Amino acid sequence: MTRIDNFAPSPAADTAHPAEPLTGPLVVALVYDGLCTFEFAIVAEVFGLSRPEMGPGWYRYASAAIEPGPLRAHGGLTVVPTAGLELLAQADLIVAAGWKGADVPVPEALAEALRQAWARGARLASICSGAFVLAATGLLAGRRAATHWRYADTLRRRHPEITVDAGVLYAQEERLYTSAGSAAGIDLMLHIVRQDYGSRAANSVARRLVMPPHRGGGQAQFIERPVPRDTGHHIAGAIEAVRADLRAPWNVERMAEAAAMSPRTFLRRFTEATSQAPGQWLIDERVAEAQRLLESSRLPIEGVADAAGFGSVQSMRHHFQAKLAVTPGAYRRMFTVTHPGAGGRALPGLPAAR
Repeated sequence: MTRIDNFAPSPAADTAHPAEPLTGPLVVALVYDGLCTFEFAIVAEVFGLSRPEMGPGWYRYASAAIEPGPLRAHGGLTVVPTAGLELLAQADLIVAAGWKGADVPVPEALAEALRQAWARGARLASICSGAFVLAATGLLAGRRAATHWRYADTLRRRHPEITVDAGVLYAQEERLYTSAGSAAGIDLMLHIVRQDYGSRAANSVARRLVMPPHRGGGQAQFIERPVPRDTGHHIAGAIEAVRADLRAPWNVERMAEAAAMSPRTFLRRFTEATSQAPGQWLIDERVAEAQRLLESSRLPIEGVADAAGFGSVQSMRHHFQAKLAVTPGAYRRMFTVTHPGAGGRALPGLPAAR
């Protein structure tokens, strides 16, 4: 058996960046017997890994046992948490990293501790089956929540008061965050980092994870056939051409020409590869570019619409609201204000987007 005494290495181990006491929001991951190792590791990796380049305003991290030990985790591990449920009274963000099973009741002591944390202003998040933990608190009643598609029907049946959305990667309702299957938990944790510290910080964390910096919560949980990554593939080449010049007047004929295919063949192969029509994919790409520019640049709204290829503010606003249910202006305000727990400070070398 392997003992794990916190996954986060000591900041002092990095002699190039002297350790400083951290002052950012306290993130607490719940630990239970039968712990979902990967989901727990996501939280520890994003919030608990030493990141001296972020400065002292970065997150503090700890784990809290919901029951007496020894606490076993998937894969033959034994976990030694930082503290018990009493730690939740200090947490700014509490994450339920999976749960024992859809059929396993959530202890009332845990549900009550989470309700009390919510009442004093803490944020609550779940990854995958951890949605059952948040559901047990009653706080998701009348709200939308995400979970792994395998658990969606069970969650709906047991909690009809919750609008379960099995078609998204993650969902946010005020201070409640829920995500779909395991990898979607990474997307959600990065979403929280982006809210707290801006896109530059989230991108830095994503690069260290060697993954894309942002997948919108409204994206489908899975794609039947992914976009080919081989740059020699005709469709992949056309996709890169579009991404390199979103302002161009792209249509199926022009994309097909870039792929050296007939429009009919291109349409069929593109739809097979992406499960999307080219037009819808193009809109999604332009919305994603608009998101990036709104977060990381000082371009006016008109400039963002032009650079993202929408042609007009009205067109961008229409597609932005249809996909994200928020206006571009509101989105910019959402991602240019740091979370109160971050002390309102930009991180060293990673200024907040403006």
